Amino acid sequence: MPRLRVVTLLCALLCTAIFVHAQSFVLDLPLPSQRAVLVQRVGLTDITISYHRPLVNNRKIWGTLVPYGQVWRAGANENTTIQFTDPVMIEGHALDKGTYGLHMIPDQQQWTVIFSKNSTSWGSFTYDQSEDALRVTVKPQTADFHEALTYDFDDPKPDSSVITLRWETLAVPFKVSVNVNDVVAQSLQKQLRGLAQYTWEGWDDAANYLLTNKGDLNQALKDSNQSIQVEERFDNLLTKSKIQAAMGQNDQAKASLDKALSLATPIQIHVYARQLQAENHPQEAYAIFRTNAQKHPDQWFVHSGLARVYCSQGDYDNAAKEMKLALAGAPDQQKTYVAGLVKRLESKDDTNK
Repeated sequence: MPRLRVVTLLCALLCTAIFVHAQSFVLDLPLPSQRAVLVQRVGLTDITISYHRPLVNNRKIWGTLVPYGQVWRAGANENTTIQFTDPVMIEGHALDKGTYGLHMIPDQQQWTVIFSKNSTSWGSFTYDQSEDALRVTVKPQTADFHEALTYDFDDPKPDSSVITLRWETLAVPFKVSVNVNDVVAQSLQKQLRGLAQYTWEGWDDAANYLLTNKGDLNQALKDSNQSIQVEERFDNLLTKSKIQAAMGQNDQAKASLDKALSLATPIQIHVYARQLQAENHPQEAYAIFRTNAQKHPDQWFVHSGLARVYCSQGDYDNAAKEMKLALAGAPDQQKTYVAGLVKRLESKDDTNK
């Protein structure tokens, strides 16, 4: 057979082999390293990790299958990717929102975690350091044995979580933090340009969030006023009074509270007094319980409020008497709870604690 024909035949066979091998990745067929997707929300920020899970399969992993000192795809097959819907901090370093190729450089003492702007490559074979968005170094830890490579979100907190790669007997954690208040503030501005802007609840919820989470009180007051403009209610007037009190505007806060209470239903007044108790303002709460009972003596829950007043004075007999009146008029779904309070008061147990 002529040499040229032999070379041509070998090339054809080689191309065919490469094509057949590639087909297992081009077609949607089962792969030895199965795909997984993991999602965690921190505040309003979604973090999504997409990766393939290789198995240990009785192999020596670290330093052998995955060499030390070389860039590794942090999974199997195509790029492991990590997506952030908002800007985040990785181990204290800023990273913009977006989707990144996740690579790592293993070592015995420390690992380098790499976030690449290129997230569409096959593995780390074409990795280019010039495309790095961020690199951080972290300490590996010993861990329980994991046959399949796994990512977990550990130590979840309101503004952070720790992402941990676990495989074989090694764990590699790195912390992701989010400036939740900034993200929420920007989100609220967008949400309140939609249908929510036409409801008092939307503006009131925004104002309450900023108040509760020590956000921009001036913006909170604007949102509260906008809620009141849509529909003046006990709820948003109460919110406004709390914001004004937080801003040191005590006279204005009292005026807003007085107006709120003038619009409140008897049950709203009772619930507000219970909130004052929970916030450790008992004397204010007891004064409101008394006023509510004077204005609305036919409501069952006002007797519950009076029982709490008598209980605070150590007068358990009258407290039990009032609570029995509350039990007589309570709706069925409340009777078991109120009956329990009666027994406690008859045993001289302080129900205000």
